[in-house]
Amino acid sequence: MRKLLLLVAFAGFSSLSFGQAKIEFSAKDNTIDYGTVSKDSDSGMRTFEFKNTGNAPLIITNVQSTCGCTVPSFPKEPIAAGKTGKIDVKYNMAPGPIRKTITVESNAANFDGGKIPLKIKGDVVVKQEVSPLQKSKSMMEKS
Repeated sequence: MRKLLLLVAFAGFSSLSFGQAKIEFSAKDNTIDYGTVSKDSDSGMRTFEFKNTGNAPLIITNVQSTCGCTVPSFPKEPIAAGKTGKIDVKYNMAPGPIRKTITVESNAANFDGGKIPLKIKGDVVVKQEVSPLQKSKSMMEKS
């Protein structure tokens, strides 16, 4: 009886280890580079695409940013094995350098504790407006 119980316990633990969710992001190094963008012409919205490469459903429990200037949204439903999903990130486009980390909390077995760091980087510039007076002055200088 004791051997049978031990065998059942071993089989139960073995089956748990085979059902693992794994996440792979399509962005290189889990980073999206905004590049140099203008606050006036860019919405600040970017998307991290990922795939569950494991053999169990991927469950994302939370996604949070290091500051309130970056707002992430994520799928609330489990992502089946072999399926894809996306995490949208909206940056507020404050002028200056972008260096932010978004932390994804999940049941992904291929990241320590299921926590995945995503990064956004780039530079937001204010578009230089040329007044009509400056335009006509530069035209006169060329003549």
